[in-house]
Amino acid sequence: MAALPAVVPAMMTAMANRIPNETLNKSQAKVTHEAFGDINVYLDGSTDQLKSLVFGSLQLKPGQEPHPPHQHPEEEIIVVTEGTGEIVVEGKVTKVGDGSTMYCAGNRLHGIKNTGKTPMLFYYMKWQA
Repeated sequence: MAALPAVVPAMMTAMANRIPNETLNKSQAKVTHEAFGDINVYLDGSTDQLKSLVFGSLQLKPGQEPHPPHQHPEEEIIVVTEGTGEIVVEGKVTKVGDGSTMYCAGNRLHGIKNTGKTPMLFYYMKWQA
């Protein structure tokens, strides 16, 4: 029973960060301007099924990458909608363009780079059950 008081604040925080059922447009996204490009975060919180869910987009400047290849506990999907580049997953580099997708399991090394001469737009979703 001693652990119960510690669980209640965690449950309240999760409920406060619960993603509501709604429709959003681009103007409602949280925008961050970085040296490598502009990030739009549409959703960031928990759901009925997931401990965490993040959905957003990144308009990546030519020649840029948001960070070197990395890993994190969340699974991730990327969908490229504009531009060209490279995605690396566990050491395998793949050339990508409009309509290319990536799935990467949690804790696996992955990254993306704009190798084109125009901005590269991609959408990403990360989640943890």
